[in-house]
Parts: sequence; C-alpha cells; structure tokens
Amino acid sequence: MPKKAGNSGRGQRDLRVRVKSARGRKLSSTRWLERQLNDPYVQRAKREGYRGRAAFKILEIDDKYRFLVPGARIVDLGCAPGGWCQVAVKRVNALGERAGKAQGKVLGVDLQEVEHIPGAETHVLDFMADGADEQVKAWLGGRADVVMSDMAAASSGHKQTDHLRIMALCEAAAYLAFDVLEEGGTFVAKVLAGGAEADLQRLLKQSFKKVANVKPGASRSDSSEKFVVATGFKGVNPVARD
Repeated sequence: MPKKAGNSGRGQRDLRVRVKSARGRKLSSTRWLERQLNDPYVQRAKREGYRGRAAFKILEIDDKYRFLVPGARIVDLGCAPGGWCQVAVKRVNALGERAGKAQGKVLGVDLQEVEHIPGAETHVLDFMADGADEQVKAWLGGRADVVMSDMAAASSGHKQTDHLRIMALCEAAAYLAFDVLEEGGTFVAKVLAGGAEADLQRLLKQSFKKVANVKPGASRSDSSEKFVVATGFKGVNPVARD
C-alpha cells in the first residue's frame, strides 16, 4: 500500500528555504544566503525589531552576568549595525521609560556612520586613535560602567590570521576599557578560539576581579567565536602600572 504524503517526515524538511545558484554568485555566497534565510535568530530579530541576530548574544550574556542595569553608562565599540546598542538602550533605561528606575546612557562608536538608534548616541570614531579615551569620556560626561565590543576584523580566509586579527582588536578594546571604565565596571568582547587567548586572559586578570569565557546559544555552533566577560574592574591600568 502506498504511503500517505507526509508520513516520511519529508514535509518538515521541505519547509527549509532553498536558494538557487545565480549567474555570477559564488557557491559560498549562496550557502551563506540560505543559512541566513533559515536562521531562527535572523527571523526572530526581524520580528522583534533588532538590527541583527547578534542582539541575542548580548541578551544571553547579560541575562547571566547582569551588567546592563538601569542607570549604567555603556560604550559599544564598533557598534554598527546597532543591535547591541538597541539591547543596551532597553536594559539601562536610556529612554527613561521605566518610571522609578535610574536613566542610563548608551554611546556607540564606529568607523562608519550608523543609522540613528533611539535612545543611543552614536559617533564616528577610531577608538585606537590618540585621544579617543578622552573623547569617549567627554561624550559620556564621565566614566563608563560597561565597555563592550562585538567587533571582528574582515575575514582573510585564513583561520589563524583571522584569529590573530580579532585578538589584536580585542586587546586594543581592553586598553581603551582600562582608561574609561569606572571602578567595578565590566568589559565584554568577542574573541575567536585559536591559541592566542592566554595573553588576553593574563592582561585582563591584572585589572578585573573575575574573567570568564562564554559561548551564547545565539552563536552558531560551527563558529569558533566566544566572548570574554571581565567583571569587577579594579581601577588598574596594567600599562600605567608597568
């Protein structure tokens, strides 16, 4: 007796969006597009109004470590397209919408202009330029409670090279954090697994009470990315101390 349609389970698999190859499009681009169209976090970001799936990474990290609190002053390095800023605006009450809660401030900086994010202040700035730390503090009107970064260098296609590049960015972000963080503050940044993390860990442990690594569920399983979370800034800049 022939099977009824759908009994084999193929119906569910057929719900997946398939992308046809097009003239001039690389196979890798087709696969990336197909993955994006079928990514539940991409779909959820669209539904909830976030600018990218990365918003759910910082949501998960903050759910665990609780640093985006009402009244906190936040610096988001390399903030484009703005998903992390959107999350921070809501959680620190930057719009002052939560009565009885302190109103925080969210400052995003990037090498490119970022479309306006309600509740956040964004500026074009190379955070590694001379005087960037003083400029950040001037925009904030004081020191930051959190410095966070989801930055990644442009991919070279060579795993070890990409690892070293992103670790260099992360280390540069840490040095800025040493200069702008309030005592007790938090530093969060993306890294790639690959062997050079030990130097960053040692650097952060000199200046923070606790340093942890976390891979949120929103990070793709085939990605080597993870996030370093350093809490309890001691007010110590290891460079100045040395």
